[in-house]
Amino acid sequence: MTRPLALVTGASSGIGAATARLLAREYDVVVAARRGDRIQALADEIGGRAVACDITDAAQVAALAETIGDRLDLLVNNAGGAFGQEPVAEADIEAWSAMYETNVIGTVRVTKALLPALRAAEGTIVFVTSVAADGPYEGGAGYCGAKAAERMIAGTMRLELVGEPVRICEVVPGMVYTEEFSLTRYAGDAARAAKVYEGVPGPLVAEDIAETISWIASRPHHVNIDRIVVRPLAQAAQHKVHRVS
Repeated sequence: MTRPLALVTGASSGIGAATARLLAREYDVVVAARRGDRIQALADEIGGRAVACDITDAAQVAALAETIGDRLDLLVNNAGGAFGQEPVAEADIEAWSAMYETNVIGTVRVTKALLPALRAAEGTIVFVTSVAADGPYEGGAGYCGAKAAERMIAGTMRLELVGEPVRICEVVPGMVYTEEFSLTRYAGDAARAAKVYEGVPGPLVAEDIAETISWIASRPHHVNIDRIVVRPLAQAAQHKVHRVS
């Protein structure tokens, strides 16, 4: 019996890699990311397929869609990221552009390219956004704006595709400890990255979000999880985090 097909973008580390590993229990999984060596190792581990793809490159996304073919049961739009945390008065415009190119334009590019295959399979799209989309915080204007824009893609598509058998879902992670997210944001400054999680008892880990994505995909097809927020117990809100000394 043919297994359903899933595509996970941004699968070279963190939430994407954890999601691919978990989905491989039930799906044939295609993992996509810029770092071809990383995703090839992951594909070998889970028995999947790797496609090196920078979602900001139209030609590479077109090649990804060709690799997927005519049917796709699950698309996990996970590729993205935060770059920098300067106040607006000191905004790094190149970093802002990169955040919008990946989190917003790249996500649209992938979704548009794969939508015919998702329609054919009556599939599901899961957008991995962030609690940053819920409201602003100091230094977060660029990332908050990009993730809020990504949320609007999901909400708009749900309206535009009403009556069609394609589910549009959004997972909204709070504080997730992964090996690269904060390091990338702070340009490799390990000390600054560590302070994000300092004293926080039990931040989420990538597997927590992977399990949420898998659960969404496993619901009966008439059940659509429009949006689900997942935070660690220690994070009551974006601005309210319990820390211990």
